[in-house]
Order: sequence, then structure tokens, then C-alpha cells
Amino acid sequence: MTLSTSHRPPLADEITTKLREMIHSGEWPLQQRIPSETELMAGLGVSRGTLREAIKALAHSGMLEVRRGDGTYVRATSEISGAARRLYQDHTDEHILEVRVGLDTQAARLAARHATADDVAAMRALLAEREDAWHAADYARWARADWGFHERVAQASGNPLLHELYVSFGDVFHNDLLKQQRRSGFNGLPHEGHGELVDAVEAHDGDAAVASVHRNLNSCAEWLRE
Repeated sequence: MTLSTSHRPPLADEITTKLREMIHSGEWPLQQRIPSETELMAGLGVSRGTLREAIKALAHSGMLEVRRGDGTYVRATSEISGAARRLYQDHTDEHILEVRVGLDTQAARLAARHATADDVAAMRALLAEREDAWHAADYARWARADWGFHERVAQASGNPLLHELYVSFGDVFHNDLLKQQRRSGFNGLPHEGHGELVDAVEAHDGDAAVASVHRNLNSCAEWLRE
């Protein structure tokens, strides 16, 4: 008689999968603290040890960050984004910008091909938010809106892998914006790579969209060289 072998994965793996799905779905947003251990243990019906093993696995992948005495925060929406965030720490701003050139230009070209009217409306709304925040001197909100705009262009590309890679730039991009904002004479509302880009996307003009991105990133490169 042959004994059947259970192929059910270990409980910790099941819980890791459930937590990953909560993050990927947006139920737990980026940069936000996840529920406490007590809440999660009760909601998932697992022991503290099993829960901690799952959280440790996602922290190792870069999706979660455990802050002693403060809680656990969402750092990335997938393992690929988490790995990319760790890699960026080991490279210069110039190297990161060079990679962004490739992603931004391809996102712009594809968005010009695939963006819907809703995508264009969302981009314009984010630019309006960016302008309002800049004039109100709310620079954290300005940076969030600026990043949100670029992320929406990547989403409109219709390529989910490109979008996921682009999202991984979030922290780096946001911090660079705030550094630039502190420079005397910095223009926080450039039309290149923003208003021009939306116009090109709406007109389905891929070449104009790419040209606008190049003008914007060239100005970023000049800032890095100063």
C-alpha cells in the first residue's frame, strides 16, 4: 500500500502568500504601517511564530520593513520592486538617471500608443495638484504629485512589467525631487516632460512624447553635474 503524501505548503508559506497578496492588491498601501501582530494573528488564525516567519520572508524580499519599536511598513508592492530598491542604494544618482532615461522614454512612447482618455485626465489632474502644491509651498505634496504623474504615464504604457520596474524608483525619485527643490532658483513646474508630455500622449504622438522626456531628463542630468 502506498501512503499518500500531502503537497500542502507549510503554513508560513501560505501566510506569506496571503500577506503578499494584501500588499500587491493595494489593501496595504506603500509607505503605510501594516496592522499589528495581534490583529494579524487574530485575523489570519495563526501563531506569533508563524506570522513573524512570514513577515521576515517579505522583509528579506524588500516588500516590508520592520522598524523596531514602531511597526512594520510596506516598502514595495512586489519582490522585484523590493530587490530594485535595494540595488539602487549601491549605485550613483547618475547611474539611476541613465536607467530612468530608458524606462521613461519607453513608457512615454507606449503611453502615446495605449493611453485612454481616463489616463490623460488623471495625468492632467496630477499636474494640477502639483501646481497647486508648489504655489502653496507644500513641497512634500508637490513631490508626491510629480512622482504620481510619472508613475501614471508608466501605467498608461500598458506594459505591467515596465510599470512595476518604474514604481520601484519611487523613493529615489521622491528624495531627488526634494533635494532639487531646496536649490535656489529651482523651477518646480517645468513644462518639459510634464505638460508637453501629456499633450503628446493625448495626440498619440510617440516621437513628441519621447522628445519631451529627453528635454526634462537632460535638465536633471545638468543638475546632477553641478
